[in-house]
Amino acid sequence: MKQLEIREDFYLDGKKIKIISGGLHYFRVVPEYWRDRLEKLKALGCNTVETYMPWNLHEKEKSEFNFEGMLDIVRFVEIAQELDLMVILRPSPYICAEWEFGGLPYWLLKEENVRYRCMNPSFLNHVKQYYEKLFEVIAPLQITRGGPVIMMQVENEYGYFGDDKSYMEYIKQLMLDCGCEVPLVTSDGPWGDAFDCGSIDGVLPTGNFGSKGKEQFAVMRKKIGDKPLMCMEFWVGWFDNWGVECHQTGDVEEHAKDLDKILSEGHVNIYMFHGGTNFGFTSGANYYDELTPDVTSYDYDALLTEDGRITPKYRAFQKVIGKYAQIPEVHLSTEIKCKEYGELKVSRKTGLFENLENVSRPVESVVPQSMEKQDQGYGYILYESPLKYEGDIEKIRLWGANDRANLFVDEKPVLTLYDRELLVEHELKPAVPKGETLSILVENMGRVNFGPRLEHQRKGIDDAVQINGHQHYYWKQYSLPMEDLSALDFGLPFREGTPGFYEIKFMAEELGDTFLDFTGWGKGCVLVNGYNIGRFWEIGPQRRLYIPAPLLKEGENTILIFETEGKAPGIITLCDEPDLG
Repeated sequence: MKQLEIREDFYLDGKKIKIISGGLHYFRVVPEYWRDRLEKLKALGCNTVETYMPWNLHEKEKSEFNFEGMLDIVRFVEIAQELDLMVILRPSPYICAEWEFGGLPYWLLKEENVRYRCMNPSFLNHVKQYYEKLFEVIAPLQITRGGPVIMMQVENEYGYFGDDKSYMEYIKQLMLDCGCEVPLVTSDGPWGDAFDCGSIDGVLPTGNFGSKGKEQFAVMRKKIGDKPLMCMEFWVGWFDNWGVECHQTGDVEEHAKDLDKILSEGHVNIYMFHGGTNFGFTSGANYYDELTPDVTSYDYDALLTEDGRITPKYRAFQKVIGKYAQIPEVHLSTEIKCKEYGELKVSRKTGLFENLENVSRPVESVVPQSMEKQDQGYGYILYESPLKYEGDIEKIRLWGANDRANLFVDEKPVLTLYDRELLVEHELKPAVPKGETLSILVENMGRVNFGPRLEHQRKGIDDAVQINGHQHYYWKQYSLPMEDLSALDFGLPFREGTPGFYEIKFMAEELGDTFLDFTGWGKGCVLVNGYNIGRFWEIGPQRRLYIPAPLLKEGENTILIFETEGKAPGIITLCDEPDLG
């Protein structure tokens, strides 16, 4: 039986090995391109691929499991094995990864008594049920059973979050009970309390850092003794959030020097080798002093661009890796083209308010309820209520609201609130004539994926709407996850300056990767042939959305744009180059 052994170093079948790995998330890449990305990983000189596993996609709804299509982890691992690559799996329950809710499923938020990542009985019960199903899928992929999976990780950067060692022991034992037979590791930053809080007995601690490899390893050596040194996340780039000044990039030469230092003493997983894309509403957010939601692209300034092109950083790293491993000749078997389809005009448009009953079934309640209470995880939700007893609206406050709200009276825009603006009462000067109906469109811009705010991620309005100092009751609530828009009626009227849907048709004789330039558009999301490719926002830095060729089809294609600000120039351009700002 094959097995990876952890002694003073890593041994496979009794022979010492150096793990040179690259991070590649299968769920951020269309399956048609998995082989291309893995071939490029092997051509870099790596012998291993590492990936997280997102609980919130594999069990998007409670007890409804999905391991197909972009979530077919078995096929992804099989392709890696066909290329003689080993695999490191990091199977949650929490992954961070700049991913929506850190990979936790939204439906956890429906319960009042759940606390995450600790010895909370309800949380652990959900994890147990997921793991029992998950390991039916991944256990056969282990090297002990003929597969390429050499190790798995217990939780993820737990030392940054808490110090519940009983919880970490529980997750470890649960993995073993469910069939884990390969060595287990943890990963945390080597500094402060994180490394100690995140480690547990019998599990190899690994480090996460982006520079000063020798110094980081020296700190780790004091803590782990005579065990192999591994950087589980060598941060070679960074992620972008909406509103940041420009696309985040690093110093290629300095990163290459750090890689050399790491490999001279230990083992590495390059994070990210290839970042990919936060398709749909999967991008996460951080919250320190303010909300910073991540952009759709997860380019990460990685060794491969978002669309898989080789970068100067790739070549620099390949040169360093060549000092420690033989660089194989690899034939890239997937033909990938970039296409410029040019300027395209909107052919049809229709309003959101006019189509509410077509795209959503309203739920009535006395007080406004959060998305989660209505079994909705992602997208938008619209609250609508008649104004019967109020005078002119002088003050308004939304209690328990996240993340961004557009307010309308009689379907005319009145106010837009974002982040901290949602925490205070707003005085309207001059007062807004009360009208007949108040509508509030609230957007989930991505749940926070790091820190204690994980506990407070209900979206929509979770408490009350206060008008002129009193609570306003009786609401219709329209869930708008933007998943099935087939019932849109473009024959219904459209009002300028309000949220709406815009349809664009184009013919493709040849398929290629392309990039949707949304210059002039305000804020919203885009569906290509029914597939949500992600969010856009005029504040940047990202200016174009990536459309992989496999999402297109020969012949007629349909692009559907949902825009919330009333900013729609009526044209888009499909380009052959990205623009990440």
